Amino acid sequence: MDEPAITGYRRVGEQRYREQVGFHFEDFTVGDVFEHRPGRTVTEMDNVLMSMLSMNAAPLHIDAAYCAHTQWGRPLVSSLVTLSIVGGMAARSTSGRAIANLGWERIRLPAPVFTGDTLYAESEILSRRLSRSRPGEGIVSCRTTGSKSTGEVVLTFERSFLVPTRAKDIGDLTGY
Repeated sequence: MDEPAITGYRRVGEQRYREQVGFHFEDFTVGDVFEHRPGRTVTEMDNVLMSMLSMNAAPLHIDAAYCAHTQWGRPLVSSLVTLSIVGGMAARSTSGRAIANLGWERIRLPAPVFTGDTLYAESEILSRRLSRSRPGEGIVSCRTTGSKSTGEVVLTFERSFLVPTRAKDIGDLTGY
């Protein structure tokens, strides 16, 4: 009755399917690339709200009059907003079944993001290995790239996370 999780849905009854989020350890292959969709257009509210939530009150992000005199001529979207949006886009598919996020490395911001820019993301699987200390779980590492709709890269980072093997997954016990 169950369909492979890689299809995105699992049959749970006659003409009834449950959406599957993320992958088990065995489903990841080094070199796989996941395109994360839909894209996300950044709004002024995103920038101001996240800037205030993170206590980043730098005028470069929230003061249009100040920014009119900078090389950009307008507010830059906070890098925390960009990281949050791109990271969130990637999380659903790559680590939707994650037990834990283990770390972020090599975060780079090669180009600015402005209100109105639409962001897309993709993640490439860099490595995977079974955990030595947690049986039934594996560590997966990926590189995620965030780009504007124009193709300009605005963010790259590497991330590692812990996911269950199929044998250890508790999804069916929790209704997921």
